[in-house]
Amino acid sequence: MTVESTAARKPRRSAGTKRTAAKKPPGAQPDLVQLLTPEGKRVKNGEYDAYVADITPEELRGLYRDMVLTRRFDAEATSLQRQGELGLWASLLGQEAAQIGSGRATREDDYVFPTYREHGVAWCRGVDPANLLGMFRGVNNGGWDPNSNNFHLYTIVIGSQTLHATGYAMGIAKDGADSAVIAYFGDGASSQGDVAESFTFSAVYNAPVVFFCQNNQWAISEPTERQTRVPLYQRAQGYGFPGVRVDGNDVLACLAVTKWALERARRGEGPTLVEAYTYRMGAHTTSDDPTKYRADEEREAWEAKDPILRLRTYLEASNHADEGFFAELEAESEALGKRVREVVRAMPDPDRFAIFENAYADGHALVDEERAQFAAYQASFADEGEGIQR
Repeated sequence: MTVESTAARKPRRSAGTKRTAAKKPPGAQPDLVQLLTPEGKRVKNGEYDAYVADITPEELRGLYRDMVLTRRFDAEATSLQRQGELGLWASLLGQEAAQIGSGRATREDDYVFPTYREHGVAWCRGVDPANLLGMFRGVNNGGWDPNSNNFHLYTIVIGSQTLHATGYAMGIAKDGADSAVIAYFGDGASSQGDVAESFTFSAVYNAPVVFFCQNNQWAISEPTERQTRVPLYQRAQGYGFPGVRVDGNDVLACLAVTKWALERARRGEGPTLVEAYTYRMGAHTTSDDPTKYRADEEREAWEAKDPILRLRTYLEASNHADEGFFAELEAESEALGKRVREVVRAMPDPDRFAIFENAYADGHALVDEERAQFAAYQASFADEGEGIQR
């Protein structure tokens, strides 16, 4: 898998000089759009309130349901990987509000270009969660038709989907469509040249695209401060289009800001960069160990900003949901987990020799040698010819 980012080069400093970073007061928060505080209190925002002014209690419960079921599916997929049913999994734990809020802001005719972690956005676009798992099991390259839900296949190559989104947006603009495009990427991908190129082209051609950056603070083990010296959303200024930072753990704010950006795109006003300031609560993928590079205290601080808990607190305080609703949702959550387990366990085992196919059109002696070595290795196990069993 492509490494999500590389460390920025440190500038040379003359002898005797010392660079110090400006420190914020304890508890200070970055400037961002917030409609729902971590304590679950609704706060006013003159610019973005209008985009959620007509939201109903039923729709609020729907957002809560989306986040709970997405988290349950994600937890089940992580467990399935630990049990050997999946080769890898990229968890979205902690990023539910950013994905559900932005996903619910899209229209049916909008087109979405995800990375490989947008399970919540896939849910909003009507993609069956079970269809997301075949690629991570190694039995397909994506289990859904992108044109059925206007939701592109997952992209493993970091940042390349922003170019795909820009090109698609330029195309629909030429076609005269009033739909928009949204591209998802992470803070690490913002250091990729592909992202910079997509910003340039989208600005010059006034493409109807929203760049939605989920800044979860860590590009694998690389912190955001190694990616940029300014907040990520401010990068948009250099390309000539607006950027805004939103509380990525506030589903209402993510919904409102993304609605604003998409409507702006549909009106022909060009691209927008949205930075959802959030946190990756789990590992980068199941092959990663975040305890090696970040402190437990950091995670604990972000747990207090949990996106699901804050919306539940608001629902209960506003009398928009009762215990019956939460109990019914818990039962639905368990049913979803059970169905996902059954679907994955019914999938075929991946073909371990498929990796050697299609590397060269006419075959290659080195590939043939490596295939033979791997076959001998597999045959060395007890169940000869079958390799390691699940």
